[in-house]
Amino acid sequence: MPTFQHQRSRGGLQSPRSQRALFFAAAGLLVAGEAVFWLMLAAVQTNSGPALLDGGVHAALVEGRSALATAVLAAVSTVTSPTWMTAIGGLVALGWATRKREIWRPALLLGAMVATFGASTIIKHQVARARPSAADFLMGPDDALSFPSGHTFGIGVFALVLVYLLLGGAGARTVRRSTAVLAYSAAALGTLLVAFSRLYLGYHWLTDVVASMGLAVAITGLVVLVDGLRAARMSMRAEAPAAVPDEQTPDPGHLAGDTTAA
Repeated sequence: MPTFQHQRSRGGLQSPRSQRALFFAAAGLLVAGEAVFWLMLAAVQTNSGPALLDGGVHAALVEGRSALATAVLAAVSTVTSPTWMTAIGGLVALGWATRKREIWRPALLLGAMVATFGASTIIKHQVARARPSAADFLMGPDDALSFPSGHTFGIGVFALVLVYLLLGGAGARTVRRSTAVLAYSAAALGTLLVAFSRLYLGYHWLTDVVASMGLAVAITGLVVLVDGLRAARMSMRAEAPAAVPDEQTPDPGHLAGDTTAA
């Protein structure tokens, strides 16, 4: 993840070096996230590799359930449903835009959440994977498809993108590396907790939630890329040289003075 220790050019804009670092970070996130997703999808479609772990992980979690863990994880799962996360993302973006009087960063957050909801819905219907046995569900029936996990995808994008934007985005300010590490670690842990809740409660396979985490990283990379492109364009505009007057154009005042002198 970007650590936002950007070098600045004049006027607080990003230097070319920091722009390149941001673009490399965006590319790395996109490639890594997409690689994880496609690996999980291939495993599911061929019932090989990581997909062979799905049944064993599911059975182990069902056997190890406890009343306290069920209550906590059910609450976690309830407040991080795709519908709730999209609504929460919209409210955060609206509050941010109103309080800070800015549009770009709240719009990025809202756009990421809407894209997540749409992508999750499309992929679910394209893959059409069945959930585990309904007998193992702990929160009532759910006839939605299984791959990917919408809960995990949604919280992953919300947490990672929000941290990126709050830490400043493309060159907004310098943040300590330790602060960035802690913030991204908290986002990652929150995503893992939600992923675990979906496995524990019986609604998803292991490959479902791993694929969703890959997608969340990829969407975050896309946000970083879009934000970096905008920052680079603004830097180019700000640092463009002022137009130089055409030296071949006669000065009317100068010509008038010459005529008078003659």
